[in-house]
Amino acid sequence: MTDSDDAPRLTHVRDDGTARMVDVSAKPVTAREASAAGRVLLDAAAVAALRDGSVPKGDALAVARVAGIQAAKRTPDLVPLAHPVAVHAVTVDLTVVDDGVDIVATVRTADRTGIEMEALTSVSVAALALVDMVKAVDKHARITDVRVTAKSGGRSGDWREQP
Repeated sequence: MTDSDDAPRLTHVRDDGTARMVDVSAKPVTAREASAAGRVLLDAAAVAALRDGSVPKGDALAVARVAGIQAAKRTPDLVPLAHPVAVHAVTVDLTVVDDGVDIVATVRTADRTGIEMEALTSVSVAALALVDMVKAVDKHARITDVRVTAKSGGRSGDWREQP
């Protein structure tokens, strides 16, 4: 949203500077999708343990995937001004790479507001769960590069991260 001089303004801040939840009740319900990505950087021993299934706590990738799905559904409980939306689908893909694990989450809804926060929360919590699962193998695991990579639907239209 913009004010009269077309300068961008923060929609979650009232004129007096206090936080508010945006009223979306007049917006139409539309199909919406958002994707987010992130990475967990790991040492070679942790990557090897993920690849050969020897993580002491069990199937770290499965636990992280389920944590990411659950997190998308609980986003309004964690992000104070996020609207409760009907989460209709969540996919969380984890790919073991040479320096860690790439995480991509895609969330879909038909609702009045975007679902980017759900995608970001999904990736973030999946990464946290993965770190918890591998911390016995790599105490220096690091979460990095969490970001929205694409969105579609709604008034602002479609957007995709440029490579």
